[in-house]
Amino acid sequence: MGGANKVPGVSGGMVAFVMGFYEELIFSFQRINGKAFKLLFNGRFKSFVAYTNLQFLGLVMLGSMCSYFSVSLLLDYFLKNYELYVWSWFFGMIIGSIYYISKDFNDWRFKNIVALIVGSLIGICISFMTPATENDNLCFVFICGIIGVSGMTLPGFSGSFILILLGNYVLLLVDSVNVFASVVTSLFSGDFEVLKDPIKIRYLKILTIFTLGSAFGLVSMSHILGYVLKRWYQIVTASIIGFITGSLGIVWPWKKTIYKVNKEVFLLDKKGHKIVENYERFIPDLSTQETWISIGFILFGIALILIIDFYGRKRD
Repeated sequence: MGGANKVPGVSGGMVAFVMGFYEELIFSFQRINGKAFKLLFNGRFKSFVAYTNLQFLGLVMLGSMCSYFSVSLLLDYFLKNYELYVWSWFFGMIIGSIYYISKDFNDWRFKNIVALIVGSLIGICISFMTPATENDNLCFVFICGIIGVSGMTLPGFSGSFILILLGNYVLLLVDSVNVFASVVTSLFSGDFEVLKDPIKIRYLKILTIFTLGSAFGLVSMSHILGYVLKRWYQIVTASIIGFITGSLGIVWPWKKTIYKVNKEVFLLDKKGHKIVENYERFIPDLSTQETWISIGFILFGIALILIIDFYGRKRD
């Protein structure tokens, strides 16, 4: 789930939905409230653990953190070297996920169809938005934390892709995470001079504010979603199906990155990276071996979801 959260276009919430623990995730985060803190401050630790479903939340958060320094690094490698195949795999998984979510949904009343269409339109609009430039203002970073973590709570809503649109994906999920990893490695090796490096301290501040924004976003969004899931479950599910379907354009495998230029010269951000303007999507050439390998990965992604679905039904 953590690995999925870091990949632009893929939602950790969708992974939770497909794997069958989405509602438990939402309602567990919802338990991080005043009553929970009251139990904690009164020393009633067993009651606090039971009330907040802490073991489950701990495993989810630990898995997400570990993935940033393991699974996500592996994904980064494959995205750099086999980008087309990785996107094809994700595209197939999302198609399979649409089937998984919608196969048992039978309530196609008018209001649910409207929710489906609205969700689709929002997903399509987000797919074609133009990315902004990088902004390291701490207030903006806090907002990015709230938005970036939304992929854990909203199936189909890729927080990482929204961070690309906001211009801060590289700053928050690549540069800051890499600096944090190098600082931790240096501290464990006994090198405390690293804490005097102003550049590394700046990145640590940014990562801290981003983490606080993420924590705030998780708890606040879970309360909102818990409320709407209890009252309008069918409408929410229809919206999720529509949103995931509409956002397929984000992970369409055959696309070319368009960078901003000025008089045929690439515009660069503060770190010297080329600024992404948008993505040009195209129909693949069916006469090439690469295309058929990509289609194979799409089918593999669909099959993976179907296998998970089969396992879930067999377990039930």
